[in-house]
Amino acid sequence: MEIWDLYDKNRVFTGKTIVRGEAIPEGYYHLAVHVWIRNSKGEYIISQRAADKKAYPLMWESVGGGVCSGEDTLTAALREVKEEIGVDLDPARGHIAFTRRRDIERGKVYRDIMDVWLFEYDGDIDLSRATTKEVLQSHWMTRAEVQKMYDDGTFIQSLDYFFTEIDK
Repeated sequence: MEIWDLYDKNRVFTGKTIVRGEAIPEGYYHLAVHVWIRNSKGEYIISQRAADKKAYPLMWESVGGGVCSGEDTLTAALREVKEEIGVDLDPARGHIAFTRRRDIERGKVYRDIMDVWLFEYDGDIDLSRATTKEVLQSHWMTRAEVQKMYDDGTFIQSLDYFFTEIDK
């Protein structure tokens, strides 16, 4: 069971928490992370969600997830990458590319404040070291490969910011 801290729209902690899966009340937000990992060739780690995932099964995406109570977004980003794809990132090789507060987008309720992280990494992907089974497969991909998946509808459409904010 994950516990999330709740914040106001200005990212001020409210002192309240919520269990993941419960509806987030209007006017409150939880923290979330998306993590993009780029190598020196300009390729990105892109992952396919497991078939049993409730949302977007078998769709392709970047690593990401909710920030647990008491965590900062860097800690959450490093944890999510280890959990999902078995990679240990160097915190000094990452930075927040941008932050976005989301309420409702494309009919989906988010109510989160999302930090989008970008890390530089030139190692291997080792799903055998992942601590969850959230990811079916993961590969290094070029922008053109990501664009093709996006155009084919197999890449999560709400990650379209990749083309304007991450791989500019």
